Amino acid sequence: MASGYTEASIKTLSSTEHIRLRPGMYIGRLGNGSHAEDGIYVLLKETIDNSVDEFTMGQGRKIEIEVEERRVRVRDYGRGIPLGKLLECVSVINTGAKYDSEAFKKAVGLNGVGQKAVNALSLEYRAEAVREGESKVVEFARGKLRKDNRVRKTTERNGTIIEFVPDEQLFGANFRFRTEFIEDMLWNYAFLNRGLTLTLNGKPFRSENGLKDLLQKNLTGEPLYPVIHLEGDDIEIAMTHGSHYGEEYFSFVNGQHTTMGGAHLQAFREAVVDTLRNFYKRDLDGADVRQSIVAAVSIRMIEPVFESQTKTKLGSAAVGPGGPSVKEFVGKFVQQTLDVYLHKNPETADALIRRIQESEHERKELAGIRGLARERAKKASLHNRKLRDCRLHLGDKDERAEESAIFVVEGDSAAGSLTACRDVQTQAVFALKGKPLNTYGLSKKVIYENEEFHLLQSALNIEEGLDGLRYAKIVIATDADVDGMHIRLLLISFFLQYFPEVIAGGHLYILETPLFRVRNKKETHYCYSEAEKQAAVAKLGAAAEITRFKGLGEISAGEFKGFIGDDIRLEPLSLNHVRDTGRLLEFYMGKNTPDRQDFIIENLRVEKDVVGA
Repeated sequence: MASGYTEASIKTLSSTEHIRLRPGMYIGRLGNGSHAEDGIYVLLKETIDNSVDEFTMGQGRKIEIEVEERRVRVRDYGRGIPLGKLLECVSVINTGAKYDSEAFKKAVGLNGVGQKAVNALSLEYRAEAVREGESKVVEFARGKLRKDNRVRKTTERNGTIIEFVPDEQLFGANFRFRTEFIEDMLWNYAFLNRGLTLTLNGKPFRSENGLKDLLQKNLTGEPLYPVIHLEGDDIEIAMTHGSHYGEEYFSFVNGQHTTMGGAHLQAFREAVVDTLRNFYKRDLDGADVRQSIVAAVSIRMIEPVFESQTKTKLGSAAVGPGGPSVKEFVGKFVQQTLDVYLHKNPETADALIRRIQESEHERKELAGIRGLARERAKKASLHNRKLRDCRLHLGDKDERAEESAIFVVEGDSAAGSLTACRDVQTQAVFALKGKPLNTYGLSKKVIYENEEFHLLQSALNIEEGLDGLRYAKIVIATDADVDGMHIRLLLISFFLQYFPEVIAGGHLYILETPLFRVRNKKETHYCYSEAEKQAAVAKLGAAAEITRFKGLGEISAGEFKGFIGDDIRLEPLSLNHVRDTGRLLEFYMGKNTPDRQDFIIENLRVEKDVVGA
């Protein structure tokens, strides 16, 4: 008999219990820190947001961030949380000053939840407020109050100090902060708040030219014309075009990086096309106008409505109560300012129309090839068994859709192991026949002429851009030998060349698989490095059996299940530290030049084979 549905079935959770039980409602995702949107960075961002809001109110021009191992400390020099309300502000949900739109107009954190989530999801949490020579400290463990200290005298400057350690019960034993993701976050704060200095372990982040600096830092090659920088009340835009494929955008609302875009970004994309059609008096195709564009858009508005607590996509239709629609606000600004700019800068206008015409020419050239490729793909799909698809895809209305991943593997052996143990709901497998084509220096038509690349593009559904991307993660899973590394490099080159937005959007990963298995009759350890192997041998004793995995095909399906489950190790690929992808691809993937030969000779390392060591 089924258990009864009675009054006892109804439970009321405290806010702390609810946050810990349903963290996704508050921080979007947990993760282990391998993705820029994983929860540990949301906790840091929620803390910094409050300090940035103080700066926008004219209080405090410096924010100090320290990250040591897993402990985070954020110190600002704003007014400091009122001492009598410190406890409530960091622990009682729906408590804060930001419900008063006059006090915190156009602030980032608007719902009084963020800092409470940081507290509830931290193993240790400490908040200190300093105001007018007095200080108060409160301390928590997993959201439960441990110390509520009395107010004391201090010589410290006004401000707020927050310290926390994310809880490994929630984020996993292997979570860690990646410096590159934090630095990206701090640069964005600096670009959007000129005059503010942020420091990370003493390293300063500051910008004098706002979004213009952002674009120049993130450009991966020479722009075709100088960055267009347009500013108005509550709106700032920077844009240029490059020689790469795809579109690349950085969008913000009230200083919040809206990585999923939203109403303001869509309005900008449409407004640029409409403005250029009017300026050049031509019926330009939108795809040709936006091909190779790199742009940043920032708006400030009262009470923005985001589609989730993590604020990655703007859902608002209007710029504040009773204000114009976001589409009207952005469209009018772009139409007026971009048109004037192009009239004043004819060289930029000439370079821009030349780029649009090149895109138009290539699009028409590809049209015929696309038709043939699609016919071929239809025939191939009848007998193609290279894609083992999953049931859920990015964009599906299912909470697990964000977990969807496709593993790109070499050969049927590795594909067989992966397919046998994967999660059929969220994990797809695409098998390569062998080494893919080196695409360096080839035009985009190679995608349609090369059956394997065309099938991969079709599987990902990225022909028309990232809006149709079917998987949150594209995982390159190759052997850790010379051939596997070469295939990995060829695939990375393919995405860099034709779909850089896949990498910029944080969708491309490398699967880390163990190099060794160390075991005795009682325990088995999988080791990803020589150091881990030595530690396992020290623990299990010299008599332990050591196996060196040569390739993915050697790993049994039963073992593989552990490597692609909850403990999966993924290394994200990013464009953060690549200043010029054109030169990079030319050096590594172009002709075998004397420079490259010298580089290989100078950097060649020969490591002893450690099988059985």
